[in-house]
Amino acid sequence: MKIPELECPAGNLPALKTAVDNGADMVYMGLKDATNARNFPGLNFDMKSAEEGVAYAHARGRKILMAINTFAQAGQIKQWQVAVDTAVKLGADAIIVADPAIMAYASDKYPELQLHMSVQSSATNYEAINLMKELFGIRRAVLPRVLTIDQVKHVIDNTDVEIEVFGFGSLCVMVEGRCILSSYATGESPNMQGVCSPAKAVRWMPHPDRMDVHLNNVLIDQFKPNEPAGYPTLCKGRFEVNNEIYYALEEPTSLNILEMLPEIIKIGVSAIKVEGRQRSPMYTAQVTKALRQALDAAVKNPDTFKVAPAWNTALSKVSEGHQTTLGAYNRPWK
Repeated sequence: MKIPELECPAGNLPALKTAVDNGADMVYMGLKDATNARNFPGLNFDMKSAEEGVAYAHARGRKILMAINTFAQAGQIKQWQVAVDTAVKLGADAIIVADPAIMAYASDKYPELQLHMSVQSSATNYEAINLMKELFGIRRAVLPRVLTIDQVKHVIDNTDVEIEVFGFGSLCVMVEGRCILSSYATGESPNMQGVCSPAKAVRWMPHPDRMDVHLNNVLIDQFKPNEPAGYPTLCKGRFEVNNEIYYALEEPTSLNILEMLPEIIKIGVSAIKVEGRQRSPMYTAQVTKALRQALDAAVKNPDTFKVAPAWNTALSKVSEGHQTTLGAYNRPWK
């Protein structure tokens, strides 16, 4: 039985270390620029912290992945190429790439470097994955969070490229890589500038009876005084539709696949990924520890596996809206 690797996020050096310390097999990180899709102020790695992080992980037998998962801007491709060079210089075990032009550069210049096709590439079928292997030699593909478990199995059964799926974290309502909601409201695309709902566009406007939240001039939510208010993204705002106000696109809830771990292991998934490089080291610690324990238990006794209440409690504390879902994995449609 193939044991899936547990791949956890690091937006900074403390998060990287806590992911390693709590049982991550692999940690993914990004540089402080637009070459990665979590390009927030104060987040990500410079050369000094990246070198220390890679050394820390490798000294403990863990792997480091470098996310170079946005699409190169016209006339600026050199910046993305330099990011690939930097990942190699740092000793990253693989790079996570979305843009075929960057895949081509990496495979030509560094044929031994492992390429993982990012979820931003929106590959939902094995034909697309096999084509990228034929053209650029990709070793792994990260599937978007829109496939049922049967569809994931269908992909795995028809490719020898390793398949990675998300196991916990924020959901995306689009086939990743094709969202223009942020562009509409802020002029910046998460797939181009590397940020969804950029902080400079967020407006918190307090009133005596509520808190209004805007992205630029677009009102996306209103919160009562004692109502929890998470970081605003347009797809998870409440909107008026046919005289009703509700979460019209997606609710603020987190994916949690604990109860499906035996099935995910059985179909041959190679890695389980945790979303959240923008989250705190505390988030990374809690999620990594819970998933490590659950994954080990599911591998050891798949037929009698049960989700421990402590795991769900730990994950619910760091879930959006303190709610979790199986997302598309258990949707009735095929």
